[in-house]
Amino acid sequence: MKASQFLITTLKEAPADAEVVSHRLMTRAGMIRKLGAGIYNYMPMGLRVIRKVEQIVREEMNRAGAVELTMPVVQPAEFWQESGRFEKMGPELLRIKDRHDRDFIVQPTSEEVVTDIARQELRSYKQLPRNLYQIQTKFRDELRPRFGLMRGREFIMKDAYSFDRDEATAKASYQVMASAYRRIFDRFGLKYRAVAADSGAIGGDLSEEFQVIAATGEDAIVYCPTSDYAANMEKAEALAPPGPRPAPANALTRTPTPGKATCADVAQLLGVPLATTVKSLVLATDELDETGAVKASKVWLLLLRGDHDMNEVKVGKVPGLDQGWRFATTAEIESHFGCRPGYLGPIGLKRPVELVVDREVAVMADWICGGNELDVHLTGVNWGRDLPEPTRVADLRNIVEGDASPDGKGVLAIERGIEIGHVFYLGTKYSRSMNATFLDEDGKPKHFEMGCYGIGITRLPAAAIEQNHDERGIIWPDAIAPFTVVVCPIGMDRSPDVKAAAENLYSELLELGVDVILDDRGERPGAMFADWELIGVPHRITLGDRGVKAGQAEYQHRRDSAATAVPLAEVAAHVKARLTA
Repeated sequence: MKASQFLITTLKEAPADAEVVSHRLMTRAGMIRKLGAGIYNYMPMGLRVIRKVEQIVREEMNRAGAVELTMPVVQPAEFWQESGRFEKMGPELLRIKDRHDRDFIVQPTSEEVVTDIARQELRSYKQLPRNLYQIQTKFRDELRPRFGLMRGREFIMKDAYSFDRDEATAKASYQVMASAYRRIFDRFGLKYRAVAADSGAIGGDLSEEFQVIAATGEDAIVYCPTSDYAANMEKAEALAPPGPRPAPANALTRTPTPGKATCADVAQLLGVPLATTVKSLVLATDELDETGAVKASKVWLLLLRGDHDMNEVKVGKVPGLDQGWRFATTAEIESHFGCRPGYLGPIGLKRPVELVVDREVAVMADWICGGNELDVHLTGVNWGRDLPEPTRVADLRNIVEGDASPDGKGVLAIERGIEIGHVFYLGTKYSRSMNATFLDEDGKPKHFEMGCYGIGITRLPAAAIEQNHDERGIIWPDAIAPFTVVVCPIGMDRSPDVKAAAENLYSELLELGVDVILDDRGERPGAMFADWELIGVPHRITLGDRGVKAGQAEYQHRRDSAATAVPLAEVAAHVKARLTA
């Protein structure tokens, strides 16, 4: 490709709404242009990156035995109603109607449609195992789309779905995909971690996320530096502290804490560690009648150590809270505790609540909590003496650095990551709800065991930029760069020797199978170099009149601080060797 034939639209400044590095640099490099909130045009330079990502994904999926198909972006709602997700998925699912007032959705994923394909086409155990995948546009109506392609509303995703006859073969199919994902991300040349994850809205009970490591990542990744343990924050288990619980050393005391409504303020006022305080979180669950109206509500009190944060995913797995919960209203809090938030605790309630205690709090002694009275806290609180022993103890909190690793092989550390892939074992979640069956060897119908596997095709380039950039612009890994090599001739329009050398080198690189662009725009050296450093092409060859006459070219990798002189006759082979190293 020659630059004069391509569309290069770099900008000196990023738009005001570009909050993260990838959004700023992709916009400035002319890779994306915003069309609406969370909706982008993929410009030619950006589309080349996306196509390279797709090609690697497609090659490895095919290598793993998956078969490609395409499912519609707009899907009849009836399939989603069968699975129950039409109602459950919430406002992220874009629901539309056609001219006949029939319900449709714009697909965020395609479990329902692919399950319908399976129940029609896969009739016998002899057709299993089977894995079907697509690379297709998706849409999720994010409340606050932001960060460019990191959290847009429209995006491209590779989603694959495996169908097996039993749990053992389904888990084998899962492992085939997990291995394929490692090959894919290895080929991208990115630093990543595979971490145990919660399955979330997709469902299932075996799940891994693939996270690109980046300081700007939205997700917290928990790992043990001295073992193979890794999980996302939602999944990482906080172990129960070693016992036994210390014996009470202080009397229960009503302590004035005027205007101190947080654990941190109370700890500072009393001159004690924050870890000696206990925070009260009040939740509620609703029982609905057949019309969907609330007919009864139940209030829950969760106790966590003052320096710990509640993990909403873990709380959502507590029996009784696993069907959905919300934070209690002020009216509900005041009717049960007789006090406004900030001074709440488990002693002296006005009405009973369902108490759930974090593992850490269950072994604490002489702790501090709200006294259910304005400007008052209780100190010296102890289980068994001041209130009954807790009967419901659960892991309710986020991990903090230094916690014991669940595998017993060290302590945990935390780093930031960006999710770019996710693999799930689904079991029969969708095949049962949609009655998708095949005839097994005994001639009886049996529900498919399923897995699903996603990769964020358009998110991945943004994640790569978050990991690979400097003050001058993007630094692409070779595998997904829009062009692998750029030839930059200086004064090509003025020097026949430079023009001839550039054209010859360009042709030679093309013959070697190198993805090269020749910058024949006639730009000044500073502007030309700035464009390609911003765009992030990893390998640059510069040709000048003096160097060409001396039989020399200059080679520079995007990460190099200076160029290296290479004989002009050898520069193509030099670059090819760098690319295949």
